[in-house]
Amino acid sequence: MIILHIARKELLRSLRDTRTFMFMLAFPIVLMLILGTALTNAFTTSLTFDDLKLAYKLEDPESQASGYWNEFAKSIEQNGVLVTPLSADEDGKKAVKNGEYAAFAEIKNDGIEFYGSNKLTVESDILQGMVSAFANRYSLAAAGAKQDPASLETLLSEAGSGTYVKETSLQGDTVPDSMDYYAMAMSTMIAFYACMSASQLIRGEKVRNTALRLAAAPISKAELFAGKVIACTLINFLCVIVVVAVSRFAFGANWGDHYGPILIVLFTEVLLAVSLGLGASYLFSGEGGSSAVMTFTQIASFTGGAYFPVNDMTGFWAILAKISPLWWANDALTKIIYSDEVQALWPAVLFNVIFAALFLSLSILFMRRKEAL
Repeated sequence: MIILHIARKELLRSLRDTRTFMFMLAFPIVLMLILGTALTNAFTTSLTFDDLKLAYKLEDPESQASGYWNEFAKSIEQNGVLVTPLSADEDGKKAVKNGEYAAFAEIKNDGIEFYGSNKLTVESDILQGMVSAFANRYSLAAAGAKQDPASLETLLSEAGSGTYVKETSLQGDTVPDSMDYYAMAMSTMIAFYACMSASQLIRGEKVRNTALRLAAAPISKAELFAGKVIACTLINFLCVIVVVAVSRFAFGANWGDHYGPILIVLFTEVLLAVSLGLGASYLFSGEGGSSAVMTFTQIASFTGGAYFPVNDMTGFWAILAKISPLWWANDALTKIIYSDEVQALWPAVLFNVIFAALFLSLSILFMRRKEAL
């Protein structure tokens, strides 16, 4: 009962400190909005080309090949290619050189001559692939028709129509965009910021000159310690929930369907942060604890992916990233949200709980050695 009373008192004190409380809410939300909006293109997984323009000229408009080329032209126009026929007196090569078209194809009875732009190389390569696919189909159909002349019409008609652009994704159906990523990253970052407020749990009593009165009060150190840890964990977890809710309902961030595992990961990260901050306040004297926690928090945020994705890092930077608690939380949340791997929470939860227990044990050990707080 005493523990709950202490926890309630700490909760009310934290809520009265409106400046700190609003900072814990406003900072991640504003940063999420800025980074999520400014870095939209960095998370784009597709490219759009506005210059897929193909010019062509038919050597013999009445030939059979020309008829099937027209079918091919209609097919690729459905995929966003602008196909333009040129008259006999127009110079297609010069038009490509001047940048009017990405490529020029001259359809002759004995084959196709293709000219690509050296300015629009990507667009030219795409068009070359389409034209090559048509040429291969047509050649294969013509060769097959020699063996079975009766099938000539069917084979050649299939050569001219069909799909010449096939989309294959190397990523899952659902990948985070910039707002999705920074909603997750800011939530894990603000969860870890709990270590800064935790570093002041005991030192704050000394600064307010209430440490001696608490030591003389009819409560044990264990009760005081437990009450403060519970209150600090709950108030910081409340901030995390608000950040998640704002990102979900105000910014439309995708948090998937597994809110239970997501909140478990975030809660254990807050618990780790509180334990780390409390342990640092005992390991370092004076303001040293707060300075050490502040420095480590910034380094862990930077290397753990709070400001930019670190999953593609290799070598030393990959090892450095995995030291950060934020990396474990972000990795678990990414798998839970976008791959439906609910079991991915366990490595992060175990990491958080084990180190939280370690720092809490150290804090209890140091506290028992002192007569006062």
